[in-house]
Amino acid sequence: MRRSRRGTRLVTAGTAVLLAALTAVTPANADPVKASKSINDRTAAQIAALQSIKKSLTSAESKVDSALVVESRKRVQVGTTGALPQVQTGVAVSSSSTTLVDVRAKQFSEDLVNAVRAAGGQIRAVSPENRTVRVEVPLAKLAEIAGRADVTRVERGSDAMTQNVENKRDKKSKKTAPSKEDKARQIERQLAETRASVVAEKISESDKAHNAEAARDAFHITGVGVKLCALSDGISSLAVSQAAGELPAVDVVPGQEGSGDEGTAMLEILHDLAPNAELGFATAFNGDASFADNIKKLRFQLGCDVIVDDVIYFNESPFQDGIIARAVDAVAADGAVFFSSAGNQGNVADGTAGYWEGKFVDSGVGVGKFAGTAHDFNPDPNAKQLFNPLSNYSGDAPVTLHWADPLGQSFNDYDLYLVNAQGNVVTFSQNNQDGTQDPYERLNTPTSSTGTRLAVVKFRGEDVHFGLTLFGGRFADSNDGLKKFVTPGVTRGHSAAKGAISVAAAPAAGALPFELEPGDPANPKGPYPGAFDSAQKPERFTSDGPRQTFFAADGTPLAETRQKPDITAADGVTTSVSGFNPFFGTSAAAPNAAAIAGLILSGNPTLSPAEVKEALVTTAIDIVESGVDNRTGAGIVMADRALAHTGASPQALARAQKPTIVNDTDGSAFLKPGTTSTVTVPVTNGGDGAAASTSVVLTTPTAGVTIAPRSKYYGNIDVGQTVSNTFKVTVPAGAALGSAVKLAARVTYAGSTSPTTASFDFRVGEPSREFKTFAYTGAPVAIPDNDPTGATVSLPVAGVGAASNLKFSIDGATCSTADGATTVGLDHTFVGDLVGTLTSPSGKTVTLFSRTGSLGNNICQAVFDDSAARAFSTLTSADQPFTGTWRPAGTLSSLLGEPADGNWTFKVADVVNSDRGSIRAVTLSVAGWV
Repeated sequence: MRRSRRGTRLVTAGTAVLLAALTAVTPANADPVKASKSINDRTAAQIAALQSIKKSLTSAESKVDSALVVESRKRVQVGTTGALPQVQTGVAVSSSSTTLVDVRAKQFSEDLVNAVRAAGGQIRAVSPENRTVRVEVPLAKLAEIAGRADVTRVERGSDAMTQNVENKRDKKSKKTAPSKEDKARQIERQLAETRASVVAEKISESDKAHNAEAARDAFHITGVGVKLCALSDGISSLAVSQAAGELPAVDVVPGQEGSGDEGTAMLEILHDLAPNAELGFATAFNGDASFADNIKKLRFQLGCDVIVDDVIYFNESPFQDGIIARAVDAVAADGAVFFSSAGNQGNVADGTAGYWEGKFVDSGVGVGKFAGTAHDFNPDPNAKQLFNPLSNYSGDAPVTLHWADPLGQSFNDYDLYLVNAQGNVVTFSQNNQDGTQDPYERLNTPTSSTGTRLAVVKFRGEDVHFGLTLFGGRFADSNDGLKKFVTPGVTRGHSAAKGAISVAAAPAAGALPFELEPGDPANPKGPYPGAFDSAQKPERFTSDGPRQTFFAADGTPLAETRQKPDITAADGVTTSVSGFNPFFGTSAAAPNAAAIAGLILSGNPTLSPAEVKEALVTTAIDIVESGVDNRTGAGIVMADRALAHTGASPQALARAQKPTIVNDTDGSAFLKPGTTSTVTVPVTNGGDGAAASTSVVLTTPTAGVTIAPRSKYYGNIDVGQTVSNTFKVTVPAGAALGSAVKLAARVTYAGSTSPTTASFDFRVGEPSREFKTFAYTGAPVAIPDNDPTGATVSLPVAGVGAASNLKFSIDGATCSTADGATTVGLDHTFVGDLVGTLTSPSGKTVTLFSRTGSLGNNICQAVFDDSAARAFSTLTSADQPFTGTWRPAGTLSSLLGEPADGNWTFKVADVVNSDRGSIRAVTLSVAGWV
């Protein structure tokens, strides 16, 4: 066969071989039981045909996921689709023939991003650190992108699952997922109902089961001084939970709200157990690279002390720490305590396992025309079984194959095939591995898994260790004589990282109200309203360990066995979030454990992550097997025991608040050249304990400015009390108007949280009442759909110097809700898709609006002003077109610390699909100093 010289050509003679192979039949006199254990003629012929495509790949196609290649060829060759009824690629393709992919590169560059756009791609996420561009791209352009020298791999978009447990029959009976418009209407309806009603107090079963309520009362610890942050799918109903009083303010990484509500439910659990802790969130569902980035943003940008997630990406290797696990280790090394769900993939002890791990055993049975032998699952040397059978309830389940080669360096080439009872290949994964790819294959089972079984084929290479994972299903004996083969150790990925605390689940209250599969034993119950004890049974679905690794993060050999999971916590708890009442799965267990860690740090802030983990493990209630085991780790964590172990005590948290100024010369509220002002510095104790012997030292690094006295004694400050003292601040006569004066307050008191520091910037002079305006009046700039890079306009500012005040307006001659309106400042259907930011010449950014406005259209004659009475975040679609004066999501005053002159940038990103619009007219108003 002559191979095409064009890297973009996807049709080859291999497709014709596949068509011929699919017409093969099993001989009528074949023994069905014997055939079920080995590769029959039909199966071998189909695998050979698929391998023929693999052998025919161009150099560009060899860097493309095998399922994407086959899907592309099926769509290009006339008649191919109808001729391939048995083989499914599992590739999701839109009506416009596009699909979601992750483009992995040797190095990240804007040139790569622009090339992907030029190929018709819509950017979904960009991770320079992880050299990944996530993009919705036409299938026909895949080889063109892969053909670039800087591209190492074009993969199906890395996907993931959360670890909540739903009834499989309920999931199958659900209709098509609601549109974003329907979701928005539902949230607005819930918000209206919540605001119009008196919400009953919600029960927190885990508060009782973990003795957290008793621990808060006994130790007077509430989470003060700690920031707890979650990563999950999304927080779509956050406003509903806040209106109901279930959640306080949540610090969200800009543009990373995500979609869905498991994140909202996790935040409620954190808040229930540690009610005075601060909260933060970022989505984990924008690709593995974005997930890794957001883990770091929560620590290094939001300052999170405890981080918890409930997500597993299917491409996370069991045998080496990938980009997500490395991000976990990075934040743990910086002092964050990281928790992750152990998973709901079952375990051997409870008969719910869907995992097999071990060394490839060459059966000697050749498979395929070109190369390949099948793995023998049967350990009996006198018998062979080349398939591992699935239960009849394992439909719609992701299946992954990983083997022990370093990431990005796999010379051994393994493939994965799903076959039905008749010997037909139903679906497959046969990526090319020639030394630069990951040791990874992935497929999805069809809706019905009856009679299906998996085969692992070594296409080329050595016999190495591998792991076969069936997510959300299990291996089971088949009706035609196949025996299941399972092993422990399904827990993997970043939950098994050294820096992570992996959490298994045990029910807090009632049992899981449905069978995992028909005929299963009864699910265990929890102790609520009592507390956990040693008789408690874990959930039957919780994943088992341990986790065996073969390589260090850099790919060098590392033989290591990690005890996972580490601990167990409660699931089956009540939240106010629709769909999570009750909330089952290790998704619910992980935030319960994280909240207890928050209480530990609140009562003893100097503890390291290792010391927090030691407290949890040492004081856990041992259940199931005696000692540490591979289902529950050390056992169930208990808040009261952990706080007693760490010697928790109520901590004061005294912080300086923003000072007030009275100029001694003219009585104004401003610092002025050549004058002395009385500066009042209030200190508030927001902690759980009294702040004894409190004092404040006020200093300044600003040249020529003097402060007298340097320090003041504030005495004892009770919980919730504010005490003030005055200082004299003198500004030199030569100080320029608008120049900065920085005051730094250091508050010291008795306690481990002491000292606290705060700095405050003031300007010399009086703010001008006159604003200079700088408007964008150029051509409309289109906002790309579902593209985080967004659209930007520039606003050059000159002749202001230092700014005393800022306002930003989205203008428009006439306001309208019409689609594509040309008279509004920002036209866009579904404003709730948008994130708008303003960036100063120094590079500092503030968020003006973020996913606000639901399904309302257009922003017009809207002014963003810190002094506005109402926040833009409170808008609903009933307020469209969005006009008036509003408080922004961030504070514009945070941009006043640098000179205003220079280039300002307004950016709008549409982070959800199917709506478009344009930036048309905006104005930045800046006041100086007099």
